[in-house]
Amino acid sequence: MKCCVFFMLMSMADGLWRSKCRLGRGVRASGPSPKLFHSFQHQSQGVILAEESNPEKTNEVDFTIPYMVYLQSFPEPCVGTLIHPQWVLTAAHCPSPVKIRLGIYQPNIKNKHEQTQSYSMTVPYPDFNSEYLNDDLMMIKLSEAAKITTQVGTIAIAMEPLSLNESCFIPTWTWSNYKNLTDPDILTWINQYTRPYYECQNMHDKRTAVNTMCMGQPLKTLSDTKEVSAAPAICSGRVHGILSWARGSVTLGNEGFFTEISSYSRWIMSIIESY
Repeated sequence: MKCCVFFMLMSMADGLWRSKCRLGRGVRASGPSPKLFHSFQHQSQGVILAEESNPEKTNEVDFTIPYMVYLQSFPEPCVGTLIHPQWVLTAAHCPSPVKIRLGIYQPNIKNKHEQTQSYSMTVPYPDFNSEYLNDDLMMIKLSEAAKITTQVGTIAIAMEPLSLNESCFIPTWTWSNYKNLTDPDILTWINQYTRPYYECQNMHDKRTAVNTMCMGQPLKTLSDTKEVSAAPAICSGRVHGILSWARGSVTLGNEGFFTEISSYSRWIMSIIESY
């Protein structure tokens, strides 16, 4: 297998992009706190794209982010975040999944270490508003508890609000050539700083919900790169946000609006304890 790892650094001041490509194994993940994750945290932006992939030779541990869950659904897939061996956190605007896949980095290729699941129930936040995407959170209970391995692991949710100007790691998947009903083939990410609430309101034509955090820039040019929805914002080692909607592509620097998790932590814990 040849893997091309692109590390793209963007200067917001001059809009210049610099990229570095290398062939090889990449950096290694090791369970719920993978080395890969720590490497990503030191890169402003990047993608991992497998070329000439051979599933028999791929070492998935090198690239997998253990808490990322691929929610295969129609018409569009979503990202889920494993916060408990049997519970996935995602956005309420996401359709119910037809298949849940854990332990993967490239959804268009099945690997021997991935775990495939169905779900026993979905629990959207009771006050979710599909028109304005307020309270855009949903819990999904897996049919059985995931097996925790080096490819599959949980991540904690935020219990307190995030401080301003904290850097957050936002991973998702995208397509090198998007076609309807196809699985994405690229793992992509960005590190972004949170913005003050008043800036979120200024970036949004309508009033922004109180329990919203925003990141990115209102860039003049919006990227049309298609990303898998409901990406998590990982800040200080915890899930602080789930992407609700965006203008353009979040992992290319466009503005994204996230449901702030700390405001819903009691609800999340009560669902896990009740079911």
